[in-house]
Amino acid sequence: MNTSNRFGHLQTPPEGPFRFIALDVETASRSAGSICQIGLCFVSDAGTMQTYSVLIDPEEPFAPFNSELHGISAETVREAPTFPTVYVALFDLLNSHSLVQHSTFDEKAMTAACARYDLPMLTSHWTNSVKVARQAWPALKGAGGHGLANLKTYLDLAFHHHDAGEDARAAACVILKAEETTGVRLSHLKTKRQLDLPI
Repeated sequence: MNTSNRFGHLQTPPEGPFRFIALDVETASRSAGSICQIGLCFVSDAGTMQTYSVLIDPEEPFAPFNSELHGISAETVREAPTFPTVYVALFDLLNSHSLVQHSTFDEKAMTAACARYDLPMLTSHWTNSVKVARQAWPALKGAGGHGLANLKTYLDLAFHHHDAGEDARAAACVILKAEETTGVRLSHLKTKRQLDLPI
């Protein structure tokens, strides 16, 4: 089965607009720009989620540690597109929505990959779901922390860690559950927030 779609993710992005898009990447090595999978979770105003993932040929060797972590290897991406091909296809969609990431690694990886291939950077607003989780569940500090693995247990989330599509969905769930816990909806995450800005 195709590793990028082993969890039933969409193989083409859905039609928008969306309230926000959660983004997660997996990398081939310690090099931030060595993206080998991108996962996206599209969240509607009603809170429904659609998840998409795509494998990417990082055009560099895989580190054994990384492959063991996410299960993606040179063989897995043998016929996969390169980052520029995938990025260009997703650029308008990503650049017109608020983006959510769990930690800041994903934004750094996307920025590094864009710099590597001389591609335009995303100008979207990024929300770090770790910070949102810290505000919603402060008691977790020192009690496992606010990483996805601990939040999976604490919030009873169902996802397969270290798959980009699954982790993107988990980050989206963290946002929605935090809003539910605090009773406060993050006002900057709203459909067409950036689409409505004057050109």
